[in-house]
Amino acid sequence: MEHPDCPLCRDAGGHLVASAARWRVIRAAEPDFPAFYRVIWTDHVAEFSDLTPLDREACMAVVLAVEQALRQHLTPTKINLATLGNVVPHLHWHVIARFDWDSHFPNPVWGERRRTLPQDAASRLPISLSALDAHVREAVSGLG
Repeated sequence: MEHPDCPLCRDAGGHLVASAARWRVIRAAEPDFPAFYRVIWTDHVAEFSDLTPLDREACMAVVLAVEQALRQHLTPTKINLATLGNVVPHLHWHVIARFDWDSHFPNPVWGERRRTLPQDAASRLPISLSALDAHVREAVSGLG
């Protein structure tokens, strides 16, 4: 079921990395946080508890695979997981690699900036964003 007023029903929601019938993984356009991914449920549901038990398991398998890919290929200080939906009430999980050098650390990504980086945040990652996207795509392949 789709809602015409919902931006996550209308659009991919970011740079599409992988998709299956029930979900898609995008990389968000967040320059301060280049390894910011979202797992977006295809059907328009507001809450995780709206899913069937099998769909919840499938959704969390994708979230876990994205987290593991980020940990393996970036070695971040921390991974942040969140599902808020206050602004866009369409079920999606934020999977964000955080680093002790990032602009807001240890504050949340939506919190107060702690520092200005002397260079582009993506250039500080050990691999390119296209390579990271490929690793995330590989991690979720077969979970459709």
